[in-house]
Amino acid sequence: MAEFDFDLFVIGAGSGGVRTARMAAAKGVKVAITEDLYLGGTCVNVGCVPKKLFVYSSHYADDFKEAKGFGWNVGESQFDWPTLRDNKTKEIERLNGIYHNMLVNSGCTLIEGRGVMIDAHTVEVAGVQYSAERILVATGGWPFVPEFPGSEHVISSNEVFFLETFPKRAIVVGGGYIAVEFAGIFAGLGAKTDLLYRGELFLRGFDKEVREFVAQEVAKKEVNLNFNTDIESIEKQADGSLLVTTKDGKTIETDLVMYATGRVPKVEGIGLEQLGVEQAKNGAIVVNNNFQTSVPSVYALGDVIDRVQLTPVALAEGMALVNHLYSEGSADVDYDLIATAVFCQPNIGTVGLSEEQAREQYSGIDVYVSDFRAMKHTLSGSDERTLMKMIVDKATDKVLGVHMVGPDSGEIIQGIAIALKAGATKAVFDSTIGIHPTAAEEFVTMRSATRS
Repeated sequence: MAEFDFDLFVIGAGSGGVRTARMAAAKGVKVAITEDLYLGGTCVNVGCVPKKLFVYSSHYADDFKEAKGFGWNVGESQFDWPTLRDNKTKEIERLNGIYHNMLVNSGCTLIEGRGVMIDAHTVEVAGVQYSAERILVATGGWPFVPEFPGSEHVISSNEVFFLETFPKRAIVVGGGYIAVEFAGIFAGLGAKTDLLYRGELFLRGFDKEVREFVAQEVAKKEVNLNFNTDIESIEKQADGSLLVTTKDGKTIETDLVMYATGRVPKVEGIGLEQLGVEQAKNGAIVVNNNFQTSVPSVYALGDVIDRVQLTPVALAEGMALVNHLYSEGSADVDYDLIATAVFCQPNIGTVGLSEEQAREQYSGIDVYVSDFRAMKHTLSGSDERTLMKMIVDKATDKVLGVHMVGPDSGEIIQGIAIALKAGATKAVFDSTIGIHPTAAEEFVTMRSATRS
């Protein structure tokens, strides 16, 4: 039997890679993991965690304004970008340290540098070659920015967390959750903000009614929505500002342009082509149900396989792989009914089928919708509204999808996801006594279908 330096060599110390390495090491597997950028991957460093911190900060301007109705005179307030940026960085550095300690304490060998596969059982890092029985690629994704005249002047979600100065004017380009979230962040922190999207309506793939409702609410937060709009060119002005020309001939002056037009698998320069690992057109690594690539000793999971680009999914995939390889268990991951949230303003929380998907898949559905002004805003003076929506299969009474737009929707939908995973029917929701007064109780008091 061949002798290897390691049983498992993980390339990429993001969420999926770290979880796999730690869980495998806990089972006595000899594991090495390499990372050339930052421990914790996108989510910890330039994704979910710092973004959520920025979202929290962006809410305070509204909070201060709304406090008046509750008897608080806050006085004049002023936002200081360096304080937010630097406090965020300190927190991320703390998390980096935690990831480092978790890996080392679990028994993994942590190797700093870029891992490149030389052959099916060899990884080279900083000129040193290591042999491994199995190799796992968990390199994640990377922001995609198209090339066009002046594209060198734009930033992506990687750079936005480290800006030297906060812009007075900002343009965000894209229609996905990252674009919508950052448009809300910029506007909430005081920048004059435009969101440009080449399609008719952002958040493609979400329930249409939710998308339309969110567009109305986001516009209330002083985000200027520009649909069916794309950038032709960007020219840097003498004063450092940017002159943006759109494809329909309009011009917008701004201080910053952020592209959030999708992410692509981060696969360049890690040896995939040399080994002949099969890839999809967008570069994603093709794997079977056991996360095994076309090269039997090489595995891949997380964003780099482009199934569901969510941190909890990468964690689940990592645990499933360890279970399969080292506990003779199944590598199956249940991708059905994955709840998700968009931290725009107000938030979106969603689980299950959209109304459009339900109509395609089921012969008859009932749709329950509630659109209301939250109790808080009866005194705050805000005209923000909340949307709650439930889709039910007529034949079985099973709840197929639940969607919410409003404060803390992610927190609320997480609990409802458990109910849907357990197969809850509308009758179960109806028989549940609500917590009063909360917005969440609306989900157990919607008695009459809005439409069928």
